[in-house]
Amino acid sequence: MRTPIIAGNWKLHMNPAQTAEFVKNVKDKLPDSNKVESVIAAPAVDLDALIKASEGSNLSVAAENCYFEDEGAFTGETSPKVLKEMGVKYCIIGHSERRDYFHETDEDINKKAKAIFRNGLLPIICCGESLETREAGKEEEFVVSQIKKALDGLTSEQVSSLVIAYEPIWAIGTGKTATSDQAEEMCKTIRESIAKLYNEETAENVRIQYGGSVKPANVKELMAKPNIDGGLVGGASLEVESFLSLVNYQG
Repeated sequence: MRTPIIAGNWKLHMNPAQTAEFVKNVKDKLPDSNKVESVIAAPAVDLDALIKASEGSNLSVAAENCYFEDEGAFTGETSPKVLKEMGVKYCIIGHSERRDYFHETDEDINKKAKAIFRNGLLPIICCGESLETREAGKEEEFVVSQIKKALDGLTSEQVSSLVIAYEPIWAIGTGKTATSDQAEEMCKTIRESIAKLYNEETAENVRIQYGGSVKPANVKELMAKPNIDGGLVGGASLEVESFLSLVNYQG
């Protein structure tokens, strides 16, 4: 059985003091980590506060991005080696905002995935299509291509341990949500593509999140689908009660 994983992606929100206050208010109300894994991905400037505040709790810590080199003359980048040393568990890569605003390529994302594994972290690899791609009927072809390129050169053991987040770009921060059937259809396609690239066991092990205006009102319906193992949540993860409703969706 795959353990559900609900991850809040704070994007460019919160300062260290707000981060510590948030964790103080949620840390004792999180589900058992064997039941649901609760994750917060915070801006790099908040990670130290997040790690310290969540110590001894069931909250896992994620970075929102990293570079594919451990050190060097790369001003402004974040080292995966240092993230591991700090106590970070996950790192989000390939988010549509990184691809769109910062022009990251599939090759960049693959290099980051390898750097993350090299340093003992786990990647949350994002994929997803634009509205234009979906309206052209090419969404499955597009997303499967993203997956193939992101996973190139990774072992089945590595793929079994990582998380994939399917985020249709047209549903991020727009208030629009793919129907649970649309989300399930694509997550099923992603799982089938991994079975073809690797094997059935690897495909069954990998956890696939849906992201795109996930909120307390729709989380149960989404999580009831057989190929949706979690949510990558934006705005709804910034409020204490909302985040707790999401991670405690099972009741």
